[in-house]
Amino acid sequence: MPDTDTRPEGTETTGDDTPKMFHYVRKDSIAESAVMGSHVVALCGEVFPVTKSPKPNSPVCPECKRIYEGMPRGGDDGSDG
Repeated sequence: MPDTDTRPEGTETTGDDTPKMFHYVRKDSIAESAVMGSHVVALCGEVFPVTKSPKPNSPVCPECKRIYEGMPRGGDDGSDG
């Protein structure tokens, strides 16, 4: 899998336009979605346009969180040198 860095993004807004839950998506697709209005695909498979950024203690999709925590950490290309 290429770049696995992710960041939570929200879906399913409440009455005050606050997302009910945030999902993990690839970082490189966030800016494009925010500017162009294209959709991103969360780790759990949810598809949506980026409209909000998470705040500390925001609720996170349990399936995205489970997948994210099982992924290898980025930045290590496996080389020794």
